[in-house]
Amino acid sequence: MAQKTTKTMQDLLDEMKMEIKVPEYGDVVEGTVVAVTKTGIWLDLGMYGTGVIMGPEVMLPHVKEDLKVGDKISASVVEQEFENGEILLSLGKATRERSWGRLEQLQESRETIMVKPLDANKGGLLIEVEGVKGFLPVSQLTAKNYPRVVDKDEILVKLNSLVGKPMEVGVLEANRKENKLILSEKIAKKEEIQGILKKFKVGDKAKCKVTGVVDFGIFVNVDDIEGLIHISEISWDKVADPKEYAKVGDVIDALIIGIEDDRLSLSIKRLTDDPWIKAIEGFKVGTKIKGKVTRLTPFGAFVAIKNDLEALVHISELSSEHIAKPEDVVEIGKEYEFTILSIDPSTHRLALTLKEKARAKKKEDKADKNVK
Repeated sequence: MAQKTTKTMQDLLDEMKMEIKVPEYGDVVEGTVVAVTKTGIWLDLGMYGTGVIMGPEVMLPHVKEDLKVGDKISASVVEQEFENGEILLSLGKATRERSWGRLEQLQESRETIMVKPLDANKGGLLIEVEGVKGFLPVSQLTAKNYPRVVDKDEILVKLNSLVGKPMEVGVLEANRKENKLILSEKIAKKEEIQGILKKFKVGDKAKCKVTGVVDFGIFVNVDDIEGLIHISEISWDKVADPKEYAKVGDVIDALIIGIEDDRLSLSIKRLTDDPWIKAIEGFKVGTKIKGKVTRLTPFGAFVAIKNDLEALVHISELSSEHIAKPEDVVEIGKEYEFTILSIDPSTHRLALTLKEKARAKKKEDKADKNVK
């Protein structure tokens, strides 16, 4: 007959410890918050006992403001047994995982959050969201905050002025695998921007506040919508430097000529009549006109005609015969009679030809020869 053995309480406890795997360093455990103080956060870990989170991470804004008694959170094990038998925990890895999950949800839902930039570089703003470091590129700033300057040092000065200021942003990209978080102020303001854009249509005259003047044009703000007056749309005359026409802070009138995505294209010159169109009044294709050659190029000759207009005579239109270079037929400073070959108001191009003159001269020479 087998001898019956009696298990003591200690034996039972030892067996339970063997069955329950005690969390080791780095393991992630889940618990319920039972207390939140200035010095720590205590969690009920169920069969594992009590866990405590201490140290600087307890003071992080997203920890202090979000956590409350009854919340279930995850944390990683730092020490299996702390001062009073608790398991010492850290929010570190577990919090980052939770943060990435929320950021991915924000990217999908297009919901917005409030942030405060921590620092700036010449490419944009450095931001931290719930322990995850992110970046807000300059290109994703709204018209209100976009630094409309070319000099990189000036750009940095303007970006630094945004550091520490609350901003509403959306998540443009949350890539947990690559540890890449890109934020956008434009996303947060997209609906607002689209609502404002509906008020505009091509052909409207708009009041614009100049926000920046660069080599290629003038940046303006129209009811918080970004706009650009390209250098080619500033004046009917040739513009060498946009700074001669506007400075930051000026309020100017411009005509809306394009609406693309979240920005406007505008024109100052189109608020007035095109002087080129007035200058060619009465001109018709086939009409004879006198002009003085002002410069020669390998592809033809430029000619000054009346009303301060400039026209082009292509090398193929200088003679009915093949010529190697324009100077074989015409000279700079001399006046010739041309025939208008084409008129293109959209590009301000007036093309002339000398061929008709050459043909006429040949006919005259032939007629004289036959008479003789």
